[in-house]
Amino acid sequence: MEIKDLQPREVFAIFDEITKIPRPSKKEEKIRQYLLDFAKAHNLEVKTDKVGNVVITKPATPGHENAPTVIMQGHMDMVCESNDKNFDFANSPIPVVIDGDWVRTKGTTLGADNGIGMAAALAALIDDSYEHGPLEALFTVDEETGMTGANNLGEDMISGTMLLNLDSEDDAEIFVGCAGGVDTQAFFTYNRSFAPTDFMYFKINVEGLNGGHSGGDIHLGRANANKLLARFLFMLSGKHEVVVSEIDGGNLRNAIPRAAHAVIGVHTSRKEEVRTMLNHYIADLENEYQGVEPGLKITMESVDTPEFTIDQQTSLNLIRAVYGAPHGVVSMSRELEGLVETSTNLASVKMASDNTIVVTTSQRSSVESRKWDIARQVEAVFLLAGARVEHGDGYPGWQPNLESPIMKISRDAYKELYGVEPAIKAIHAGLECGLFLTKYPYLDMVSFGPTLRDVHSPSESMYIPAVERFWGQLKRTLEKVGELKK
Repeated sequence: MEIKDLQPREVFAIFDEITKIPRPSKKEEKIRQYLLDFAKAHNLEVKTDKVGNVVITKPATPGHENAPTVIMQGHMDMVCESNDKNFDFANSPIPVVIDGDWVRTKGTTLGADNGIGMAAALAALIDDSYEHGPLEALFTVDEETGMTGANNLGEDMISGTMLLNLDSEDDAEIFVGCAGGVDTQAFFTYNRSFAPTDFMYFKINVEGLNGGHSGGDIHLGRANANKLLARFLFMLSGKHEVVVSEIDGGNLRNAIPRAAHAVIGVHTSRKEEVRTMLNHYIADLENEYQGVEPGLKITMESVDTPEFTIDQQTSLNLIRAVYGAPHGVVSMSRELEGLVETSTNLASVKMASDNTIVVTTSQRSSVESRKWDIARQVEAVFLLAGARVEHGDGYPGWQPNLESPIMKISRDAYKELYGVEPAIKAIHAGLECGLFLTKYPYLDMVSFGPTLRDVHSPSESMYIPAVERFWGQLKRTLEKVGELKK
């Protein structure tokens, strides 16, 4: 069976098409053109704004013109993570496979975040089997790396008063709030030093970690490759003179880093001590992460003497700062049981071509003041290490409204269809809803979706039976709103 033949076929057929269209963040040209062509093929009105967001509209079913206009919303881009470093997300289709009740891939992110939300919204626009009020489908750009689309949404793009964000990841759950977030970057400027010729050089690799979404998975206690690498280098630098020639770890601000590596040097007389230390360290980590990181792998191999090393002081400052910077859950919500309130993700360490090393971190909180508190704590650590620090613009959280009419409608829709009352929750991950409220404060919003697992990692998967329930809930919600009067 092919993906397009899965049930509900009207949704999976479109999802199958979307998986064949490259759509990395900030490179949404091909998926945008697909949306424009889709609208034209189905005689639907479509418009775009200056940053590339797309809105497709469909008139109400006759007799339902006076119902509130509903906005179905998702984002065009996807996180691009692969076990194969040579996989070309900018030009290659996603290698999707069916594995029992799950849709997976062959070692890349699946892009069900948010491809399945897009597919459901498009299917709802062309499905004539149900009656509805006026519909708008909003597809934003660059949600994953900056929420650029939501932050710059054109003033005249949408007219609806109810918004269904189709970017959640748990069946039978409706989300009515989310965390706000901000990125913090530290910049180390280094001098090049001649690599000592009486040193032995090694490449240390940390790999095989689960990674995952820095919001949705941060509470699971998964290992951070950057932190594991820095921890060993800190231990090593406390006993031996260490030089660092190369360091790299992680990729995306909203993904827990799965891999990192460094090229280091120690005096030739110390090489066996280093191997012994690493073996003990690996044993400690295997014990610490037993059952959490079964794929954890740390290796060390000899390499040739590099052309240069990072100057000694900057190397030490970087190692100490990355090791000392906070990562993970900072506090839990006192209002909603089980909800992470505040967290931080030490996302990536990258060497730039201008003798600069950039450390990217991402902070989240459902409390605005706590978001900035943890961001400033991260700032303080890197300032102490002599780095220059910058904060991004960030994005606001979305305050829950437990009296929301659209929440009650979507909740009742699910219960009518499946006999289960969905849980009403807030989510620690960032959604675009908070940004929409800054321009359209009257919007009544909820977020729901099918069951996805391990998003933002090559293990991303989607539960097929949940997609059918998601589709039913979406259509029944639109039907119920269509029965209302403005």
